[in-house]
Amino acid sequence: MWHTAVSAGGDVGASTRKQLPPVTRERASDSAFQALRDGILTQLFKPGERLNIPDLAARLDVSLTPVKEALNRLEAEGLVRIRPRSGTFVAELSPEDVAETFEIRRALECLAAERAIAHLTPEVLDRFRSIVRDLERPVAAEADRALHEQTNVQFHSLLVQLSGNRRLAEMYAELNAHVTIARIHHRREDWAQRLDRVRQEHRAILKALEARSVEGLVQALRQHIQRASDSLVEDLRRKAAIAPLAGSGRR
Repeated sequence: MWHTAVSAGGDVGASTRKQLPPVTRERASDSAFQALRDGILTQLFKPGERLNIPDLAARLDVSLTPVKEALNRLEAEGLVRIRPRSGTFVAELSPEDVAETFEIRRALECLAAERAIAHLTPEVLDRFRSIVRDLERPVAAEADRALHEQTNVQFHSLLVQLSGNRRLAEMYAELNAHVTIARIHHRREDWAQRLDRVRQEHRAILKALEARSVEGLVQALRQHIQRASDSLVEDLRRKAAIAPLAGSGRR
């Protein structure tokens, strides 16, 4: 587990050096990409943090080239920003970024839903039921919350995979990384109070799957994703409004 953190925009000093898993020599660029991507999604690297390429290469035990290639791929996903003459930084998401991401995600999931019913088997339906049961479990601690988030991702990813459209699944995975970052770093304190609504929405999606209703599934998904978008965008705007006030209070 990583315990250290740095302030946004700062390099990591030797005394606070974070750990990264070693990568294999074979396909070093792919391994570096996955290690750095996971580091961003698990809060090892914070939004706005500057990434030092030689330092990352040393910690991953690879040359500079695989790290640069990995960072270029992360920039294509929108997870990092490469600024000429300034450096490479973990991306910061604005409320507008999140709203646009959810808009595309909603379109992709609804498209997946239109195709998924035709591929729905009794075994897969039982898998959906099992996931929904897991999502009903109490959330009392941070570990519970993290598990709930992972299970939620499994629920939606299974639906997308059921579409049988490989490219759609790849695009969805890229978008979901942005959603994960926003949820990790901008979670409101009343997150647990929203669980009842989230669970009702998942039950509605499951009910539509059980009825094999394409129309019902698309409608339930659209409502669920729009509500999630509205909640997260509200959180981001709320924090953006509070930040200047907090900063003025420290002067």
